[in-house]
Amino acid sequence: MARTSAEISDASNNPLHLSIADALAHEILDGSWQPGSNKKLEQIQEQYDISRTVAREATRLLASLRCVQFQRGTGVIACGPYDWDDLNTRVITWKLHSNLRRAELRDLTELRLAVEPAAAAGCASRGTVEARTHIGVIGHDLIRAAREDRLDDFHALDIEFHAGLLRNCGNPIFAELSSTVATVLRGRVEINMYPQHPEESALSAHEKVAQAVVAGDAHAAYEAMYDIVSEVNTAIGLTAM
Repeated sequence: MARTSAEISDASNNPLHLSIADALAHEILDGSWQPGSNKKLEQIQEQYDISRTVAREATRLLASLRCVQFQRGTGVIACGPYDWDDLNTRVITWKLHSNLRRAELRDLTELRLAVEPAAAAGCASRGTVEARTHIGVIGHDLIRAAREDRLDDFHALDIEFHAGLLRNCGNPIFAELSSTVATVLRGRVEINMYPQHPEESALSAHEKVAQAVVAGDAHAAYEAMYDIVSEVNTAIGLTAM
């Protein structure tokens, strides 16, 4: 049974049209709204007990992310998940909370493996002294948090560590991916696909990245970050690359 608009809004604390978009996206992902089939705005209004304005705003958001298409006389047509805007953080979150989560993690890990070692090297060679020092502090703090079993603090610091490297690597294209990687890391925690106790090898690799960045050693930063992202395959049971 579909949730009412009040239940959806209360559950997410989002503006209502965002919550409706979330719900409709999950209908496509779980197969209850089949790609290629249509809904009228009136159907969506009735299903979620919302105004036409909210239904229109929700479906426009989905259309902007290539999740649906509009067709005159037909209504709103669902598009298959593999056609969606895959680097959008909302799309990533939807897929990580669906039965596509394993494939989504595999694809995003391949992206991370291609980008993050180079970003770590870039931060070491091109980052400002202030940025590199800050990465060193975060690296120290996240390792301490892990060893003291402050896992919530560790997760938050880990996100800041990886996103900070991307933002300060001197490559604006990589910097644009900082929110993508942050969403992936946050999503792994939310779906319980993150180690409850980080492996010592992973902590050691984080420490090596931080030390290499502070020292300006691009090669060491690259190698240690490669080890971190490669370890994700083992942690979440993906096929080794």
